[in-house]
Amino acid sequence: MSEKLKELKILLIMVAVFLAAYFIPFESKRFTGGVLEAFYMLQDYARLHVLLCLVPALFIAGAVSVFVSSASVMKYLGPTAKKAVAYGVASVSGAILAVCSCTILPLFSGIYKRGAGLGPAIAFLYSGPAINVLAIVMTARILGLQIGIARAVGAVLFSVIIGLLMHLFFRKEESERQKQAAGFQGGEEARPMYQTAIYFAIMILILIFLNWAKPNSATASGIVVWAYTYKWFVSAILAFLLGISISVFYGFKMLKVLAITIGVVIVGLAFPSHPLIAFVTGIVLFSLFLCFEKGELRDWLGSTWDFAKLIIPLLFLGVMVAGALLGRPGFEAWMPSRWVEMAVGGNSLLANFFASISGAFMYFATLTEVPILQGLIGSGMGKGPALALLLSGPALSLPSMLVINTVLGPRKTATFVALVVLMSTITGYLFGVLF
Repeated sequence: MSEKLKELKILLIMVAVFLAAYFIPFESKRFTGGVLEAFYMLQDYARLHVLLCLVPALFIAGAVSVFVSSASVMKYLGPTAKKAVAYGVASVSGAILAVCSCTILPLFSGIYKRGAGLGPAIAFLYSGPAINVLAIVMTARILGLQIGIARAVGAVLFSVIIGLLMHLFFRKEESERQKQAAGFQGGEEARPMYQTAIYFAIMILILIFLNWAKPNSATASGIVVWAYTYKWFVSAILAFLLGISISVFYGFKMLKVLAITIGVVIVGLAFPSHPLIAFVTGIVLFSLFLCFEKGELRDWLGSTWDFAKLIIPLLFLGVMVAGALLGRPGFEAWMPSRWVEMAVGGNSLLANFFASISGAFMYFATLTEVPILQGLIGSGMGKGPALALLLSGPALSLPSMLVINTVLGPRKTATFVALVVLMSTITGYLFGVLF
């Protein structure tokens, strides 16, 4: 029987390739434009997000898997933790990180696999991209105070409500995970909590400063401009402090820290206008040294690589599909942009639903949703659909759905996506009615 299925699969693949070769309209400008947009989108993602967003996030996720004890995760985010503590920690953590829907994935996967309850883990997954303080401030300034406040309130409530509903819907399955993780709840910390807190605080600050967006010089405060101007210098100082903390807390040789620092400084002086080269040099040197370590430090690199193998291929595939269908802002792909503009005018339930579902499948880099919506509102998009897209878009994307599916499975992933789209639709509609 298995041999017949194998042969049938081969036949179906051959038929699919034949039909594609026969019917694909290669002569169509829209088709070739969509193909080019897929690669342009992938290029934009690779240039803007992989090195500075995804790579540090993967190292943080690997560190969570290795250095954070299951006892700690169970204490604050486990299924038996107090709900106020669990959801509060999940929401606040997401707000502090302020990353995009793809960068949050390795971090979510890390805490979930360490025993975090489904509800708090989902709250963390939603809050990271959605509760972005800088993005909310930009929304209020550019799109109006009403939408800015509505986005902030809606995002906070969504993270908690969706997390609670996910826990409620899958409480039987979660109880099985709880039994498996029960043995960790009584465990003791392998090291003092302050060491782990310092170590992760430095890594998170590095992630934040590396991705500090260029401010609007006309309205930005002095400290925001300063942080952007000196972000590479601050990141380098933080990276050195991270090396010291790894040396003191985990036994990484100080000589290796100094060797990496000297290498980065030399490359930085050689290419002063290209700080990314120095950053890549530091990552490569650090990874090479970890290869020859033993115990937790070597496990850290292995765990980071495991997350990379799981997440990066699906992200790249999802980004290309999103680019082929929707294109970059201002560029046409397979789906005409006028369809979107026609569908989200006014404030009907259908317009809000279309805005929610479109936002859920589109990929928004951090902060890019604001100028995109500014253009759509200028083309006639209603305030309700605009809010609906703001609540669903940053938290979801086709690439993130593919990865979430590998962690949670199809049923939980579909439920999560449906909850985000449904709540965004209803909230957008009510906002449009009131304002």
